[in-house]
Amino acid sequence: MRTLRTRSAAVAAAAFLLAAGAAVATAPAAYAGTPGGTRADDRNTDFNGDGYDDVLVGAPDATVSGRHRAGAATVQYGGPRGMGTRNARVFSQNSAGVPGAAETGDGFGRAVATGDLDGDGYDDAVIGLPGEDLTGAADAGGVVVFFGTPRGLTGSASLWLQDDTPRSGARFGSALAAARFTDTTPGDLLAVLDRVGPSVYRFETASRAAGGGAHRRAELTSRHRLTAPSGTSRAAAPGISPRSLTTGDYDRNGFADLVVSGTSTGAEPGYGWSYVLPGTAADADPLPVLALRGGPVVASGDVDGDGYDDLVTGEPHSPDDGGESMTGGMVGYYRGGPDGPAGREGPGTPPVWWTQDSAGVPGTSERGDGFGADLSVGDTDRDGHADVAIGVPEENVGTVADAGQVVVLRGSARGMTASRAWSVTQNTARVPGAVEKGDRFGGQVAFTDPNDDGRFGLLAAAPGKNTADGAVWVFSAGSAGLTTSGSWTYGLGTFGVSGLNARYGAVIDD
Repeated sequence: MRTLRTRSAAVAAAAFLLAAGAAVATAPAAYAGTPGGTRADDRNTDFNGDGYDDVLVGAPDATVSGRHRAGAATVQYGGPRGMGTRNARVFSQNSAGVPGAAETGDGFGRAVATGDLDGDGYDDAVIGLPGEDLTGAADAGGVVVFFGTPRGLTGSASLWLQDDTPRSGARFGSALAAARFTDTTPGDLLAVLDRVGPSVYRFETASRAAGGGAHRRAELTSRHRLTAPSGTSRAAAPGISPRSLTTGDYDRNGFADLVVSGTSTGAEPGYGWSYVLPGTAADADPLPVLALRGGPVVASGDVDGDGYDDLVTGEPHSPDDGGESMTGGMVGYYRGGPDGPAGREGPGTPPVWWTQDSAGVPGTSERGDGFGADLSVGDTDRDGHADVAIGVPEENVGTVADAGQVVVLRGSARGMTASRAWSVTQNTARVPGAVEKGDRFGGQVAFTDPNDDGRFGLLAAAPGKNTADGAVWVFSAGSAGLTTSGSWTYGLGTFGVSGLNARYGAVIDD
């Protein structure tokens, strides 16, 4: 396995320190666009450079060569007819050329991300293995990067990453995000989360000393502990236990911003909070770090169509006012603007909150529903306003517990709206399958446009399907938005490998 090089002084100068309240330096998108956006030129999932979105899905509990929970991931390539299952690949650590070997509990595919890390015009796939054991360190974690090529992803074009100082239980690779975070490198930077906080890496390509060809290496640029930052927009912002990452250009300066989201620690634990680290050119002053209520689920896109990415947060299990029982979940909406994401009454104010009790939202808020367990943002009808898909995986359907539901709220000039809201379960007409206890349909949602028609269809996963085999449903989009007509489903077994207890669809790149 390859270890990371220590950072140089030149690289360290580009670091951002969350604890100190500084920010990420980023540069204008030049290749795949700013990850987190919803416009066609902002997507970053084209591994073979043919102009069509590809799809990356994780199966973190898949059994590989008898190794339980070793994990696997699938890639499906888009094209004029969209996404299918024939032109696809299944990867694990036992795939030819992939560093390491499949081991029990590795969790290959528990986190995934995409971005053009080496700046060659082909997007790259990043797979997290937070359960990887390293010498003397159980569950230290690791990451495999598959570099895109004209032939798509191959194991031979892959690179191993791990922390310079592996620590037991660190779970390096538990969340991932890629974006153009600096103007000193041609490619995107990669943010990797562990239990302490995110580390950020840049990638370099160099010619081999002999034999021709090139090799790639990763360089650590910054590392951060998630304590309450100074100089934030909210004096009462707590430290957080980090759970997820996302990116978006919230202030429309052409640079990606990084969001680190989690739940509060300290005197009032368990509440969702997110920190936005604004991006800017290396020679410009960044906006201050923003601390926003909401999380640990986050997604980005231009919901109101004003050219600024907006931030959507999901809090599926927030404590109620008594701090003990759990609510049915809630989703927060922050509009982008010149000062970054802003709440209902401007910067530093709470978001517009949505629950299943909000007027027009399908369903009723009940404790344990998990409304907001996953989010995705995409324009389903090409009206210039991105819509918001909300996973509700613990929704009871009739008497069937935790069968799951997906709700889609529409985008508008006013932001998120329940007008023409769309919802689906496995009991909805023309949806294949049937609701079963513990399916957790909606555990993952992801908009994708694999046929490049400007209308984003929806992938919805049920990781608990068939006693945790997992499955993914595909919903197409037309002039009126999403439809169940022609919907179809598939699992890991569709690709000719065992999907038993694989939890396929537990994570989908978005």
